[in-house]
Amino acid sequence: MDNNNKRKGSWDSKTSKLTECFRMSVSSVSTRPYFTRSSTPSSILSSDSDIRFTRKLGDHYRCGCCILAAFLVFILVGTLALYAGYTYLSLEPGGEQVFRGVFRVVQGDKYSSGLSDPSTELFKRVSRDYREGLNLIYRRSSFRYPFLKSEVLAFDGDENSDLTVHFNLFFDPRRYEIPAEELRNILARQSQSVYLANRTIDVESILIYEVSPSGPSSQSPSTHSTTLATPTTTPTPRTCSPLQLSYCSGVQHNTTSYPNIVGHRSLQEVIDDVIAFRELVDAECYRLAYQFVCHVLQPPCEPPSVSGRPATVVRPCRDFCLDFWSGCGARLPLRFQDALDCSRFLEYSTIGEACIPKPGCKESLKLRDLTSRLCDGVPDCADLSDELTCRYCRPGHILCANSPTCIPAHKRCNGHFDCPDHSDEKACLALSPSVAGLPALPSAHPGHTRTSGHVVFNEKGSLGKLCVDNLNTSGVNNSAVLRNVATSLCRTLLFQSVEEFRVETDKEEDVSNYVQMEDPTADQISFVQVPCPEKSVLHVTCKDAECGIQPARVTSGVEGLAKMAALGDWPWHAALLKDGVHVCDATVVHPQWLLTSASCFQGQQKAEWVARLGSVRLTSTTPWQQERHVVGMTKSPVEGSTVVLVKLDSPLLVSDFVRPICLPHHSTQPVYTNCHTLGWTRNREVLQRVELLESRMDQCANVSIMSVNSLCADSVYSMEDCSEEELAGSPMICVNGLDHRWTLVGVTNWRIACAAAGSQRPRVYDKTAPNVDWILTSIKEDH
Repeated sequence: MDNNNKRKGSWDSKTSKLTECFRMSVSSVSTRPYFTRSSTPSSILSSDSDIRFTRKLGDHYRCGCCILAAFLVFILVGTLALYAGYTYLSLEPGGEQVFRGVFRVVQGDKYSSGLSDPSTELFKRVSRDYREGLNLIYRRSSFRYPFLKSEVLAFDGDENSDLTVHFNLFFDPRRYEIPAEELRNILARQSQSVYLANRTIDVESILIYEVSPSGPSSQSPSTHSTTLATPTTTPTPRTCSPLQLSYCSGVQHNTTSYPNIVGHRSLQEVIDDVIAFRELVDAECYRLAYQFVCHVLQPPCEPPSVSGRPATVVRPCRDFCLDFWSGCGARLPLRFQDALDCSRFLEYSTIGEACIPKPGCKESLKLRDLTSRLCDGVPDCADLSDELTCRYCRPGHILCANSPTCIPAHKRCNGHFDCPDHSDEKACLALSPSVAGLPALPSAHPGHTRTSGHVVFNEKGSLGKLCVDNLNTSGVNNSAVLRNVATSLCRTLLFQSVEEFRVETDKEEDVSNYVQMEDPTADQISFVQVPCPEKSVLHVTCKDAECGIQPARVTSGVEGLAKMAALGDWPWHAALLKDGVHVCDATVVHPQWLLTSASCFQGQQKAEWVARLGSVRLTSTTPWQQERHVVGMTKSPVEGSTVVLVKLDSPLLVSDFVRPICLPHHSTQPVYTNCHTLGWTRNREVLQRVELLESRMDQCANVSIMSVNSLCADSVYSMEDCSEEELAGSPMICVNGLDHRWTLVGVTNWRIACAAAGSQRPRVYDKTAPNVDWILTSIKEDH
C-alpha cells in the first residue's frame, strides 16, 4: 500500500516540477538525471497506471529540431530552384548546336523518285526509319547526354542507285564541346549497324559539319534538297597486312588490317594506345581479356576473294563482347566505348559472315558445373566444341543437329537419312547470294534459310549452283517452267509463295560445280551435272514463311514431345531480356514482330531490351540462336486487351529453330486441341511445356480482374513440384484442328509460379483472336 501511494505521489508531483527539472539539467553540465523524484526513468510507465506522460524537450533539443527543420527547408528550396531553373531557364528554341550530315547507303536501300517529295508516304516512312536509327546511334554513344534529336532533311540519288541521306543532328551546347569529327567517327563505326536495319553506309561518304541554328537547317527539305552536296569519294579498298604488334604475338592469326575495330589507322596509333588496353588485361577484370583485346586491336583479316568480295576484318562474336563488357566495361576509356558497342557485333550463326567465338566454351561449362551437358547431343557452344570431341564424333565428321550422332561429311545430302533427326537431308537445295556464303559450320543441319539468292545445291558435301542455260532462251513456256521451279523450291524451303524470280549471269568465279534439270516439265525433277558455259543461274526470292510448324522435328503435333524442350520444338518462343536479365517471354508472329504482355514494360525505366530466340537453355549459345534489339512497341486498341506488339530492329532469319506461329483464323471457328503453355525451370534455365485445359471463367474470377477478352485455363497435371514458372508474356498455344498447325490462342499478363500443395490457382490469358485484325494491320502499315 505504501509503495502504491509513493508511486502515485511521484506521478502527481512530476507535472508541476517538470519545468524546474529540465531547467536544472540545462544549466548544469553534470551527469545528473533528467528526473529527480524517482529512480525509475519517467519514460517507463507502470502496468497499472492509466496516465499518459510525454516528456518535454529542453532548449538544446529545441535547437536541434530548429536546425533539422532549417536543413529540410533548405533542401526544399534548393529542389524548387533546380526545378524552376530546368523549367524556365532550359534551352530556348534555336539555341541548339546543329550539325549537318550526309552519307550514302550502298546496300539495303535504293533511291526512287518517290523519295524526292517530303509529302509522300514513302518519304515519311523511310525518313522515320533513318531518324529512329540515328537517334539510337547517338543516344547510345558517349554524347548521349547532350544529344537532343535528329532530323532527316532529304534524299537524293539516281533511280535504283545508291541512296544519299541528308540529315541534321541537334545537341545541347551547354553540356560540353562537341567535335564534328567525333560525331562522324561514331556514325562510321555504325556503318553496318542494326540500328539502321543492317543497311550498309559507305564510310568514306560520311560528312558531318557544324551549321548555324538559324541557317540552312531551318529550311524545309524541299527547298534545299537540290543544293546539298553528294559525296563522290570512292572508298579505299581494305588490304591485309602482317600482324606486327608484339604484345599480341600470342594470338593464332598472323594478318590484320587497318583501320582496326576501335578506329586505329596504323600500327603507331595502336602502340600509342596499347597501354590503356594492357591495363585492362593486368587488372584481370575478365579472364579472356587478352584474347578479346588483341582481336580488337589486331583483328584477323580475310583477304579478298576471286569473286570480288573485298578484304574484311573479323570481329569477336556478340557474346564474347558482352562478357568482356560485363567485367571490363567500366574500366574502358570513354573514347573506345562507342566502337565496342556489342549490339553491332555479329552472332556466330550469321550466314555469309564470320565472327570470332568466345574461346574456352567447353572449359566454361566445366567451371559452371555443367559437365553433364558435354556430349549430350545438344549444342551448348556456338562452335560446337562441346559435341565435336566426343566418343561418337571422330575428327572430320559433322554433328547431327539434335542427337548425339556424327556422320562423315560426304553423307550430307546423299538421299538417305543418316542422322536420327533427319537433319543431314535438310535444305539440299537452298538460296544463297554465293556458294561462299553458305555456312561452313561442322553441322549436318544447314542453319538459317535465306529468303533470296541463287539456287544452290549440296550433294554429298559438294556445293554448286543450278544452271539454266537450257532454259535461257526465248521459248514460250520457259518462263512458266522457271516459275514452277521457283514455286516448288520456295515451298520446299517452307515459304508460302514466290515474290520474284529471274535469270542472271553468275559472276562468282570460283564455282566449279553446276547441275541442270534433266526434264524441267517432269513431276519429279532430277539433276545432272553440266559444264554451264554461259553461266546462266536462277535467282529466286521467296516470301511469307510457313507458320506454326516444327520442321526440326521428325514427327508433328505433340507426338514424341518431351516435357523439357529440345532445339526446334518451339521455334516461335522468345525470351525478353532487360539489360541482360530475363524478365518476360514473347511469341514470334512475324519475322520482325513479337506479341507479349504490356505488363512487361509498365513502370520500367529506359533500358536495353533484347529478344533471344532459338535457345532452350538460357546459359548456352547454340549456332542457331538469334538475338535482336527491341526498337518499338504498339499497344492493343481492343477493349480489355493487355497485349502489345514489339518491333525488332531487323527481321529474324527464318530457320527450323526460329519461325512464326500462326494466328487464329478470321472466318472459321476452329477447334483447338493439345493446348500448352511454355515456361522455364525454377532457375529459369531450361524451357519446358505445361499442358493446359480451358476452365470455367468463374474459377479465375477470384484471382484476377476478368474482362471480355480473358480466357481461363488450368494445368492438366499437378504443379506442386515447384519445378516450373511461367513469365508474363508466355503463350497459350494449341493445335488448330482445321490445319493441324500450332496457333497462338492467348498471352498471359503475369508471372505464374508453381503452387504449394492445396493452393494451386488457375491461369488467365488474354485472347489473341480479337487482336488479329490489329496485328495484321500494324505489320502491314509498317511495311
